[in-house]
Amino acid sequence: MPFTIIRNDITKMKVDAIVNAANTKLLMGGGVCGAIFKAAGEAKLRFACDKLSPIKIGEAVITPGFSLPAKYIIHTAGPVYRGGKQGEEELLRSCYINSLKRAVENKCESIAFPLISSGIYGYPKRDALRVATVAIKDFLQDHDMDISLVVFDKEAFVISQDLLGEVEAFIDENYIEDFEDLQTSRRLLNAEVDAIKLMDASRVVYGESERISHSGIDRLVGNLDEPFAATLFRLIDAKGMTDVEVYKRANLDRRLFSKIRNKKDYMPSKRTAIALAVALELTLDETDDLLRRAGYALSESQKFDVIIQYFIINRKYDIFEINEVLFNYDQPLLGG
Repeated sequence: MPFTIIRNDITKMKVDAIVNAANTKLLMGGGVCGAIFKAAGEAKLRFACDKLSPIKIGEAVITPGFSLPAKYIIHTAGPVYRGGKQGEEELLRSCYINSLKRAVENKCESIAFPLISSGIYGYPKRDALRVATVAIKDFLQDHDMDISLVVFDKEAFVISQDLLGEVEAFIDENYIEDFEDLQTSRRLLNAEVDAIKLMDASRVVYGESERISHSGIDRLVGNLDEPFAATLFRLIDAKGMTDVEVYKRANLDRRLFSKIRNKKDYMPSKRTAIALAVALELTLDETDDLLRRAGYALSESQKFDVIIQYFIINRKYDIFEINEVLFNYDQPLLGG
């Protein structure tokens, strides 16, 4: 998955590079910085850093990972937050962009970031998250790399309370947690389907000439027996999108998308199928149709599915934002 948010100890990440939220003198500090020095081997890392210090705020330099699972440590100095009017946002963005540049220069295929400057440097966590995700999202438009944003606990991860409030209200209205309530809902749905069938039959019997108008999905998907991949690529063509645009928007690895493109009978995971529906900005009906072709369905008994329904119904198709909310609810993220 090109971009993911995980709860973990960054010193235990098995990636090509981890990022150290360093100070300008590259000295061992507290928090994440101190943990990285200890895990890498304090003496060896201090010796390597002494050769590179000092650095400016927003700059990034690279050292070996020494005793860490990661091959490299990329050190970047984040800004101290002073009210947001002294160029802090641009400096913080530079931390991510310059760290990613060092990773590219050293042929890294995977990298893990902490939420830079959100600790003792005082950058508001919600704003720090926004800067991080925008910078990473922009970078991934032109590069292929697996990028992780690592948070130690959920308290270090803050997203819009307005958005969370809307999602929570939607879940309260639509999430069916009780099995008996779910069974009742299904019986009601089946009764509605039977009623529709009777109405359709009556139209045939009495020779009703009125034609039922077809929605955009009927024109796009056509044959109900068409396999997932065929439908997917017909939708991509109909939307006037490129393969690269779709897999980037879906947060999919290029190699995974290539499998879907080249294997006509390839069946993706449910999360991958949903990510593609989001990338294509499909309606809820169109999403349901695409998922059925891969053998899946959205259910009101699954909190993950209800959250996805909220975003699709409200036409919010930013997969980074969706994944932030899924992470907040301890749900798996979209992509692959």
